[in-house]
Amino acid sequence: MNSLVCSQPGKFEYKEIEQPVLTPGNAIVKIKRIGICGTDYHAFRGTQPFFNYPRVLGHELSGELVEADGADGFEIGERVTFIPYINCEHCIACRSGKPNCCVNMKVCGVHTDGGMVEYYSIPSRLLVHGEGLSYDELALIEPLAIGAHGVRRAGITPGEFVLVIGVGPIGLGTMEFARIAGGKVIAMDINENRLKFCKESLGIEYTVNALENAMEQISAITNGEMPTVVIDATGSQKAINSAFQYMAHGARFVLIGLQKEEIVFSHPEFHKREGTLMSSRNATRQDFEHVIDSIKKGQVKPLNYITHRTGFDTLNVEFENWLTNNASVIKAVVSL
Repeated sequence: MNSLVCSQPGKFEYKEIEQPVLTPGNAIVKIKRIGICGTDYHAFRGTQPFFNYPRVLGHELSGELVEADGADGFEIGERVTFIPYINCEHCIACRSGKPNCCVNMKVCGVHTDGGMVEYYSIPSRLLVHGEGLSYDELALIEPLAIGAHGVRRAGITPGEFVLVIGVGPIGLGTMEFARIAGGKVIAMDINENRLKFCKESLGIEYTVNALENAMEQISAITNGEMPTVVIDATGSQKAINSAFQYMAHGARFVLIGLQKEEIVFSHPEFHKREGTLMSSRNATRQDFEHVIDSIKKGQVKPLNYITHRTGFDTLNVEFENWLTNNASVIKAVVSL
């Protein structure tokens, strides 16, 4: 079968590889859609932590279940997606109900080869029912679940001001679930087109351009009190370090975005606010189910995010185009 391999930073190669065969406890999915995410772009650039080459990218996936062992309740031919975080089930995190931050985690397309292939094998326990959703919608469940998990970590209560920094697909999903949780969402980015998308497509009332007196704008929106929840979805060291200043006293700062360097902030300023800093890694089945339920209720419309498409045979060319012209790309989806 055909696969697309990132052989080194900045280089893709199509390669014929063996089609997976069914093994105990696993399922084989015929891939139908691949969502392209920031992790893929960072890996291609060579800026993704926890990464080795060569690697088949891709973890935002949907497809048709073609074979399965131990997949009780699933039917061959069913539309599915799956949780792409292969956890060990035995470490302290897994035993504590946090498989999303397993000590021995292998994320598809990061630590192990991902889904830029025609057929993919995954542990059956990680399959997720399609629930009548389309392949396009199912391919976007995972990135939306990332945002849903970060919002759950934040513990948002109705009426709180929630500043979400970064209006990429993860940030957009985060805003959606912050809104569903009852938060008054403020979107911040440096891209006016994306901020416009927030207002027009998601109904986000407050938008802030980070390059235009952001502190003054946020202060005015929050009546001088600042947001009680700040969430970073940029993965930018500069954005993360700058965001501490936007925290209200008693605020929570959740890092969904990931970057390689050290976080630097003023301890006295953070201390006097009695701030809470937490990371948010991956997502759990609970988050996947929350996303699917929200889509079925019409609270989230993931198809609005898709701005670019291509077929698998032209992915290598279009991927570099999307990377170069990413200001216009909200979500790119590949069809097989």
